[in-house]
Amino acid sequence: MTRNNLPAIHGLYAITPDETDTARLLTICEAALAGGAGVLQYRNKRVSGEQAHAQASALLALCRRFQVPLIINDDVQLAAGLDADGVHLGIDDGDIAAARAALGQRKIIGASCYNNLALARQAAGLGADYVAFGACFPSSTKPNAPRADIALFAKARELGLPTVAIGGINLENAASIISAGADAVAVIGALWNAPDIQAQASQFNQLFS
Repeated sequence: MTRNNLPAIHGLYAITPDETDTARLLTICEAALAGGAGVLQYRNKRVSGEQAHAQASALLALCRRFQVPLIINDDVQLAAGLDADGVHLGIDDGDIAAARAALGQRKIIGASCYNNLALARQAAGLGADYVAFGACFPSSTKPNAPRADIALFAKARELGLPTVAIGGINLENAASIISAGADAVAVIGALWNAPDIQAQASQFNQLFS
């Protein structure tokens, strides 16, 4: 456990795909959670408003069943309204201090720090609970994202926070990132495009054991 007994950020950090079919979204996320995903982040760039609220609400109930934290990407208001477990913020997605004021001390705040250790130090100083570095490898989700050197994970140990690796991570390259010091690997395509999502999630988790 981390600060104030918050759930640990560790293992497979599953980020939802841009799925408009809520029933299918729930089915695939249930498979990932059954396979041992340790964190689920709701990120869907194809829906908004009431549909986003409905999807996130249904995913929160699912995560509660599996006792896994649900993190909302970018949207502090949605996270607060649902009483989700936390929010993940990019550099342009809002202020960490403002998010903390809105969510309180018992919620998780994560920060994208790209390839920038100074940004991670700043996020830690503002009260982030974990930091994410990436893209670690070429990413189809964000093909123009700056590349992050895996040496960042060892350097970031000074922060005393969990670190999450993101960007182009698959079963073939994840071990190198974990060995470099990442506490969690955030995965999109290599998880949801697998023929057996539950088995794929389980294989990612086995890399941490």
